Amino acid sequence: MIKSTLNVGSISEGFVLDHIEAGRSMDIYKYLHLDKLDCCVAIIKNARSNKMGKKDIIKIECPIDFMDLDILGFIDHNITINIIENEKIVDKKQLKLPKEIRNVIRCKNPRCITSIEQELDHVFVLTDEENQIYRCKYCEEKYSRRR
Repeated sequence: MIKSTLNVGSISEGFVLDHIEAGRSMDIYKYLHLDKLDCCVAIIKNARSNKMGKKDIIKIECPIDFMDLDILGFIDHNITINIIENEKIVDKKQLKLPKEIRNVIRCKNPRCITSIEQELDHVFVLTDEENQIYRCKYCEEKYSRRR
């Protein structure tokens, strides 16, 4: 049996998204539009984790200011964000479920005003934090998370 290790170099300035549920890193890559960045992005899938069994990690070598933490909190509020400066972690941010999300998910109700008014923002409000339930701001349609 060959035992191999993957070595991904450290970053000097940027941030690391850690404790991503295994298999969700590509969703995050897409939602955060990381493909449009002109910087180094490393995605590590199915890394061993004592806490989670398996996890994904994303390393991004650029400033964090562009990132929408609400989208990230909506996707998975258990993600830890490590801010890196001079190759050292200088800050850790914990995410929480955002109270409101805009243009991340679309209302499925065909009678909702967002189906008719194309330029209207799709706004969902957190109505039940414990069960992670969001409802459309306009028609109260419930958004059910896929798991």
